[in-house]
Amino acid sequence: MISFEEVRIRYRRAPGPAVDDVSFVVPRAQLTAVVGPNGSGKSTLVRAVLRRQPVESGRITIDGTRIDEVDRRALARRLAIVPQREEATFALPVREFVALGRFPHEGQWGARAPADDELVRRAVDRAGIGHLASRSTAELSGGEWQRTRLARALAQGGEAIVLDEPTTFLDVAHEMAMFELFAELAADGMAVMVVSHRLNLVARFATSIVLLGEGRIVAHGSPSEVMQGAVLERVYEWPLVVLRDPAVGAPALLPLRRSRRTR
Repeated sequence: MISFEEVRIRYRRAPGPAVDDVSFVVPRAQLTAVVGPNGSGKSTLVRAVLRRQPVESGRITIDGTRIDEVDRRALARRLAIVPQREEATFALPVREFVALGRFPHEGQWGARAPADDELVRRAVDRAGIGHLASRSTAELSGGEWQRTRLARALAQGGEAIVLDEPTTFLDVAHEMAMFELFAELAADGMAVMVVSHRLNLVARFATSIVLLGEGRIVAHGSPSEVMQGAVLERVYEWPLVVLRDPAVGAPALLPLRRSRRTR
């Protein structure tokens, strides 16, 4: 379980906090989505979990232990993170890149156990990149690179996974496949936190949604509780209506065109 407790984060020389008094829990066996407009603090929370951005006050814990009190390698054995932006330092075969996820588990002298190879194979298959396994990471499209990074996180294993905009560059079929996979990971008992702009996809798959606005929680609850037209209009500053997805009955956001005065 990942817990954010009264978290406040401020960037240097910023006039105000990027995240202010944010508290919510990402339980095991659930998919928790964090949504909100650009600049609302979503990726700031991920950077804090990565320990790339210090927390001014409050705390972030995994199963009750503060993440800043856990050795980085030990934390990596429990928590996998797919950040929004990442460039490969140097080109590797895709399978070898995915195998980097097993690094926190390797023994003395970097020895890889036979079980590691099997976990890498499963991660490659589960992310749907088996056909890319022998390709170089330098040859991948944006969507292929996204799925390769996800496979590395799956190979890493652990009890929780945090994904920041994981479906960027993916087409409709691959977006759906990824969210189906995230739901499967939650069903397997993992704590899954997905940061996403894709509200309609989130509403289909998430157990709960945390809606941020200007660094604070505006709404938190089930998709039906959070996906309210008046609330979303205020946060996103755009006219919209909330309908019902005819396939699954989940709430679905429909942005409207602003009326323009004709001359």
